[in-house]
Amino acid sequence: MDNIIFGIIIGFILISMTLFFCVILIRVYFTKIKKYTQLIYQKDIDFQKSLTATVVETQEQVLHNISQDLHDDAGQQLTYINFQLENLKIDQPQIVEQLQPLSESLGQLSQSIRSISHSLNHQLLMQQDLIKAITSEIERVQKNSRITINTNIDTNKQKEFTGNEKIVIYRIFQEILNNIFKHAKANVINITIASSPCFSMIISDNGKGFELNKNKASLGLQNMKERAKLIDYKIAFETTEGKGTTVSLFEK
Repeated sequence: MDNIIFGIIIGFILISMTLFFCVILIRVYFTKIKKYTQLIYQKDIDFQKSLTATVVETQEQVLHNISQDLHDDAGQQLTYINFQLENLKIDQPQIVEQLQPLSESLGQLSQSIRSISHSLNHQLLMQQDLIKAITSEIERVQKNSRITINTNIDTNKQKEFTGNEKIVIYRIFQEILNNIFKHAKANVINITIASSPCFSMIISDNGKGFELNKNKASLGLQNMKERAKLIDYKIAFETTEGKGTTVSLFEK
């Protein structure tokens, strides 16, 4: 009888130890799977960021080339035209008054091209204060647009932006304004920017809006989302047909 009880106890212990080791092995197995899954996920994120960074870098290079062409080619041609115009004034003083409006228009065109060239050049942007660069861009587009732009920009206690943050935030800002001018049919734009304690930029318009679900795959919207991810920011779109659009960019 004692031998039977002893055998049952030994058997129970062996079964318990077997179950215990099985549980440990299962836990180790799932832990490894979890770590492996996280590793794959992180590699996928890193790859997507790397791919996005490459695309952004390519876009910036294209914009830089356009900026250089505007500055070197168009700028030089305007300088040459202006030189000829001034010589014509000297040779024909009787028509100086008639040529004056042309000279002024030429000067304005030259200044506009110079401003556009600067806004496309990311190297100049890297050397500037981001908020000042945005303010300058607002002033530039306001001169050439009938849309009223209201601003509420906090210039106090500005955060230190990295080079990538400067480029991405500025390009998103330009993309938002470009979309409004091209598609929104708005006559009022409201821009609110704060950089303390965390950066946020909210741009709204009173335009026609759009169906967000139908435009999720839009290249412009996707481009802004991918750029925001690159610097770990979040971008949100709120819109209703006939009631305008609001785009918010902020730190996570």
